[in-house]
Amino acid sequence: MSTVRIHHVTSYSYDRLVSLSPHRLMLRPRESRDVRVKTSSIETSPSTTLTWASDVFGNAVATASFFQLTNRLIVTSDCEVELNAAPWPIFTIAPSATSYPFLHSADEWQDLGTLTVPNYADPNRRLQRWASAFVAGPGTDTLSLLKDLSLGITGWIAYQSRDEEGTQVPPQTIDRGWGTCRDFAVLFVDAARSLGFGARLVSGYLYSPDTEQPGSISSGSTHAWAEVYVPGAGWITFDPTNRSVGGFNLIPVAVARDITQVVPVSGSFVGMPGSFNGMRVDVSVSSALADTSA
Repeated sequence: MSTVRIHHVTSYSYDRLVSLSPHRLMLRPRESRDVRVKTSSIETSPSTTLTWASDVFGNAVATASFFQLTNRLIVTSDCEVELNAAPWPIFTIAPSATSYPFLHSADEWQDLGTLTVPNYADPNRRLQRWASAFVAGPGTDTLSLLKDLSLGITGWIAYQSRDEEGTQVPPQTIDRGWGTCRDFAVLFVDAARSLGFGARLVSGYLYSPDTEQPGSISSGSTHAWAEVYVPGAGWITFDPTNRSVGGFNLIPVAVARDITQVVPVSGSFVGMPGSFNGMRVDVSVSSALADTSA
């Protein structure tokens, strides 16, 4: 078990006074048997009263409403989280699903719904052909197939950071041969869906105390990865950016069908054209024990 502290600051600046619309904040980590939130707080400047709700995926969503004109917005999230996931997890897959292809039960198939449908257009079945190349043949081991698919992304695609907002569509990532963690996650999810799996996007934080993992800055950063549903084992975590299975160094905040549904801070403003000056995001993910002993 490890205890991790997360400090996440999102800052917006404007050249003149603007009126802020309600902002949607997805910053509180998602709890499970492997993740326990010890403390969590969100502060904003200008100040606001937060209202909390759960979205359709069970994510914690805060809405911040503002009632004064301002030339800046600062959202600060501080959390302390206990991580209990095993670094080398063992997955107990149902006998009916150990070999690919397999059939989901009628209830599972219905409940997975749109999570089994690729989210992006696939002209000329470019993505499906690419994903199908990882299938060794009838009776392929299911977990091995998913691992090969994840490893195949880093074998085919080079990691490259990108400051611009937005995500590349999967065929674009394949053709370009480079992408960010969110591009890797989106590609993996749609590739898994094209093979008949239920898959979803996850956003959160990467804890990387050795600072050697792609996408990490200092000991951690915001991150995106994926989960695939396999009968018996449930939702299995795959991080194609770091070629890993399981979430021992991942802190999930939100899961969703589409990457646009897990943006940490989103909203708009009303003001004169050209009012927006810029945005800055600063994230620190560190060991709470290290902080305590300093």
